[in-house]
Amino acid sequence: MPVPAFLPSRLVPPAMAPSPSSGPASPTGPLWALVDCNNFYASCERLFRPDLRGKAIVVLSNNDGCIISRSDEAKALGVEMGTPAFKVRRELARLGVHVFSSNYALYGDLSNRVMRTLGTLAPEVEVYSIDEAFLPLRGPLATDPVGVGRALRERVGRWTGIPISVGIAPTRTLAKLAGRVAKRTPRCEGVFDLARCREVLGMDVDALLNSLPVDAVWGVGRRLAAMLRGAGITTARALRDAGDDWVRRRMSVTGLRTVLELRGLPCIGAAEQGEPPAPRHTVVSSRSFAGRITDVAMLREALATHAALAGAKLRRAGLVAGGLAVHVRTARHDEEAALRCDDGVSLPLPVPTADTTTFIRLAHEGLDRVFRPGYPYAKAGVMLYGLERADTRQGSLLALADGTAERDAARERLMAVADRINARHGRGKLRHAAEGLDDKAPWHMRQRHRSPRRTTAWKELAEALCK
Repeated sequence: MPVPAFLPSRLVPPAMAPSPSSGPASPTGPLWALVDCNNFYASCERLFRPDLRGKAIVVLSNNDGCIISRSDEAKALGVEMGTPAFKVRRELARLGVHVFSSNYALYGDLSNRVMRTLGTLAPEVEVYSIDEAFLPLRGPLATDPVGVGRALRERVGRWTGIPISVGIAPTRTLAKLAGRVAKRTPRCEGVFDLARCREVLGMDVDALLNSLPVDAVWGVGRRLAAMLRGAGITTARALRDAGDDWVRRRMSVTGLRTVLELRGLPCIGAAEQGEPPAPRHTVVSSRSFAGRITDVAMLREALATHAALAGAKLRRAGLVAGGLAVHVRTARHDEEAALRCDDGVSLPLPVPTADTTTFIRLAHEGLDRVFRPGYPYAKAGVMLYGLERADTRQGSLLALADGTAERDAARERLMAVADRINARHGRGKLRHAAEGLDDKAPWHMRQRHRSPRRTTAWKELAEALCK
């Protein structure tokens, strides 16, 4: 099999070189399509607000902290990602930018709809993040990858209202770069197949990779990019052509896999390698408060809520926990050093469980150990550790003898019922009294600009008016 011109033959074993055509996938594996929702959070906010089409939108992080999503119009105004909201609030108002708090219930539901829609056209969908998924294109799907990409864009747009871009290439890493081109190049119309680089862009793949900064490569973060630039590697092409020994020494085996993927050799992804997913070691629920909290009762409510959230995550994963850790701290930038603290405590369980009531009791016990009266707490959370599968956990003869096992089984059934109710009617619809009933308590996340949860809360459904 000939080696494509854009792959240096000295670096690619001929038997593993991908086909230069965009036709059927090579024997080494499928083509990969990277589906990326465009400006996802901003697109979700615009979905139920047609009056915002063509208007600048930004979405803020937890507690209305930093800008984490921007519409194209906001980008054109020079609004930078990651900017603290308080620094640009007046400027955003002057520019007429519409500001939204994070609405994760809405985003999560729309993400699920997008992923389910992808599954109606592609038999395999690897969900990578809330707004991205990899699709292996095999057999008939690989004969016309651009046609598949256009069909995905049309169906997702029609069924969910969310715009997407599709990048297609022989490996996931190259597909990520192709997706970047698809999103930023109008002539691609949202779909770009790397094999059609010259036809669409008027340049070969070498030239394209040479035009992309090294930090555009999947897996190259800020620190790694700085190291690479210091070594004279500033583009994706330069990284692709770096020597294997140097890459392994400076970037580890993980970095070498990235480089091999840039050369067209698929070697990233558990699904392709047939490896089982890495087991989870902990489940964490933690968040900063909207204001400072000195009241222990409010801290108890916050920790009870985090214990309940962590417990629900645990049960969804089919796991049980052998212990719970509590963590509370003040703000790191508080001026009075005497009122700073960062405390935590771990509490093991005699028998692993997934019972929220038990987790809340432990969380309160942990708080009683570390709470300092008068301290202005800024953040609290819980971590469940010692995880194991619920169906393989070891029982206790003592628990069988004293009836504990029967009570635990009853609690598991109760938790299952509660989870089903909350899944159907919205998170927190059925909750423990210890979590509190005031959703506007100071320890809750600040969301001054949150839009309605149009798809997950009955009281916030959109209204259609007929004239």
